[in-house]
Amino acid sequence: MSPDPAHAHHHLSPTRVLDLDPLLDDPKTRIVVCCGSGGVGKTTTAAALGLRAAERGRKVVVLTIDPARRLAQSMGIDSLDNTPRRVKGVEGDGELHAMMLDMKRTFDEIVEAHADPERAAAILSNPFYQSLSAGFAGTQEYMAMEKLGQLRARDEWDLIVVDTPPSRSALDFLDAPKRLGSFLDGRLIRLLTAPAKLGGRAGMKFLNVGMSMMTGTLGKLLGGQLLKDVQTFVTAMDTTFGGFRTRADATYKLLQAPGTAFLVVAAPERDALREAAYFVERLAAENMPLAGLVLNRVHGSGADGLSAERALAAAENLEDSRIVDQDGGKAGLRNSPETYDSSGSPVSGTAPGTASETPTPDDDSPTTADTATDQERSVDQLTAGLLRLHADRMHLLAREQRTRDRFTALHPEVAVAEVAALPGDVHDLTGLRDIGDRLAAARPELS
Repeated sequence: MSPDPAHAHHHLSPTRVLDLDPLLDDPKTRIVVCCGSGGVGKTTTAAALGLRAAERGRKVVVLTIDPARRLAQSMGIDSLDNTPRRVKGVEGDGELHAMMLDMKRTFDEIVEAHADPERAAAILSNPFYQSLSAGFAGTQEYMAMEKLGQLRARDEWDLIVVDTPPSRSALDFLDAPKRLGSFLDGRLIRLLTAPAKLGGRAGMKFLNVGMSMMTGTLGKLLGGQLLKDVQTFVTAMDTTFGGFRTRADATYKLLQAPGTAFLVVAAPERDALREAAYFVERLAAENMPLAGLVLNRVHGSGADGLSAERALAAAENLEDSRIVDQDGGKAGLRNSPETYDSSGSPVSGTAPGTASETPTPDDDSPTTADTATDQERSVDQLTAGLLRLHADRMHLLAREQRTRDRFTALHPEVAVAEVAALPGDVHDLTGLRDIGDRLAAARPELS
């Protein structure tokens, strides 16, 4: 028999607890990167940490990638213009600035900064450049890193909190900048312009090698017009080359530097935690400083003294007693959802779907005693339903606990902060403040 879920939710087994306030308060912490697979609450975590750090006196900028519209509005950044804006309503001595990454605009800025106006105009209007800047695989990650480098170079803020792009894999964030950087730095692109110089069949052969490499790297972009666009792009970019790879490498070093802290964000689900484990291992391999794991949307219960098994048994007792009580062998008021096969199948002699029907006695009008019995039955019915809901919740807690235990067994060195599941979305500073409080108070109860 599985362990009693009543005792399953004593938070993580003896794990290091992630204490976030000292990290945020330390003037030596200059960059906090929130990473993890998509859909685990990275953006909200980044915004909540930024707000908390600002309200504890730091001058913070949060670089968000894809905030929910209401969250963006509450931070005053629902318009995309790629510049940090001061967030109003921050309490305390610090400042919070927030910006939403405009990937294409960031790319355009790089071109404008590294080419004279005429050449820049030629590049910006080039169809190949436009499709590249609008979202090739890896462009968003590269531009997030580029923007981080720019923010850090401005030295206007003493803490930058970075939300990473919502990709399926957390690792994309580390790999994409290098991939795109080396592509833009031209060995591949130069291959593509070689035919013009070589001419003839040799040139075509060379071109095919180049094209097949390119489609492998960048997705399905084919055709003669494309090649012309690439050639004019390369001719225009010739002086701009050399910078992309260098800058990607520089930002990479910035991520490895003391003063940067990575927070891996996950939900207590198998896939998200498996992804988190890969990422933790990768950070270690690349000598990147991991601060810990933020576990979002953890479920709890104030009534975890009552186990799932006992709740189900009680629900069945309540329902069974009604069947015994009823006279004339009438089908009772069973309201047992068919989903709970673990709790045993519906008891025989009950008609499904009779939840709202009261059994009518054989005589004409119901007596007061009957009405009272009916009321008792409907209370029993409600109680049984609640007990089943509770059993469900206990099973969920036990499942989450097992998933977390698997992660901590693999990575006992990783400090963990847990944030309880919230009933709704976070869309204002009060909600962000609440999450910040939960993040900072993530100490397991001693049990």
